[in-house]
Amino acid sequence: MRKIFILLLVVAMFASLSLPAFAQDGGATYKAKCAACHGADGAGKIGPALKGTSLSAGDIVALLTKGNDAKKAPHKKAISGLSDADAKGVADYVKTLK
Repeated sequence: MRKIFILLLVVAMFASLSLPAFAQDGGATYKAKCAACHGADGAGKIGPALKGTSLSAGDIVALLTKGNDAKKAPHKKAISGLSDADAKGVADYVKTLK
């Protein structure tokens, strides 16, 4: 009985880790790292608007993790302190901005 309980507990923990919390985390990361330039709602400020962007989520991830010499700072280089999972969360969040 105890082994079944432990097994169920482990399964529940892994299931909770795989829930779609990335959008929430992506939103928090966006607000912390992106909103100052792109606006809290993605409407743009110093940086361009991201609402309804034609960039794919993959394009956004690549820009955040690799940078692009053709872009203005800070996007010439990868955004420091941003993991691939964080970048994916931000990209997914940006794609929800309408």
